[in-house]
Amino acid sequence: MELRPFGRSGLRVSALGFGCGTVGGLMVRGAPADQERTVARALDVGVNYFDTAVQYGNGTSEENLGRVLKALKPKHAIVGTKVRLPSRDFGHIAEAITQSLEGSLRRLQMESVDIFHLHNEVTLAGGGENLSARQVLEQVAPTLERLRSEGKIRHPGFTAIGDTLALKEVVDSRRFESAQVTYNMLNSSAGTPPPAHYPAQDYGRLFDDTQAAGVGVIAIRVLAGGALSGSLDRHPIASPPPDPIGSARSYEADVARARRLAPIVRDGYAASLTEAATRFAISHPAVGTILVGMATPEQFEQARAAVEKGPLPKAALDRLAELQRGFAGEER
Repeated sequence: MELRPFGRSGLRVSALGFGCGTVGGLMVRGAPADQERTVARALDVGVNYFDTAVQYGNGTSEENLGRVLKALKPKHAIVGTKVRLPSRDFGHIAEAITQSLEGSLRRLQMESVDIFHLHNEVTLAGGGENLSARQVLEQVAPTLERLRSEGKIRHPGFTAIGDTLALKEVVDSRRFESAQVTYNMLNSSAGTPPPAHYPAQDYGRLFDDTQAAGVGVIAIRVLAGGALSGSLDRHPIASPPPDPIGSARSYEADVARARRLAPIVRDGYAASLTEAATRFAISHPAVGTILVGMATPEQFEQARAAVEKGPLPKAALDRLAELQRGFAGEER
């Protein structure tokens, strides 16, 4: 498995990360034997980044990952988890972040975590369950710096969801060393400018900012919550279709657009839409690792095989750009 530099952190992360979330569901609702077998297999083939959060199954994902890693005792696993603050905690952000991390460490059975991400949306003005860029920089960032000085986290990060200008402000501050960025074949605007009137959020080539600031990138939603399989079918332990992030207004609309990208497969650039989407996500040099949700050990093997084939060739990326131009002007 290819290892990639992760911004200025000094980490080298596997091109394929191990997503422990609810969309695939393996580390939340899967059988314990399947969980241990799949994590062991991932470690064996060189996957070293494991991504979880307290929100995934209300702590279940962290507990299961902690149990498995304690049993396997890997030497080089890199673990990331997250905190999402409810608005009721916005008046005492530092305390709430600290308490959340302490709970995560207990469930993971660890004394420290490698990457700790803020998981709230970040907007210019804040409000509702969103944090403003100012709150992130003036309250969240100092708290994460303190936790790092205490040896409880190694690298502060955030999930780059929200207002594009607010996300750029946070990245450009250089207060964070990791950013989880939406990047997929339905919305590649973090890497390249979209066509005019493209029906998705424009992330404004956010990768230019992450590269300039030395922020490592974890590409998320690389399968658009499963929509880039081109199928509405879900595995029994997978979550219901999640709300889209940065693309169409509904999961069904994302699936319909994904099916219109099928020429990538018919032209011979990939064996399936899922493979094409996985290889697309590792094609940008700013991406350190990608997260693919999985429900079964077999789905992990499919993701591994896709990554091992390497990035999509330029001809495939050009063909994709041509197909994306066909979405311009449509309703989001």
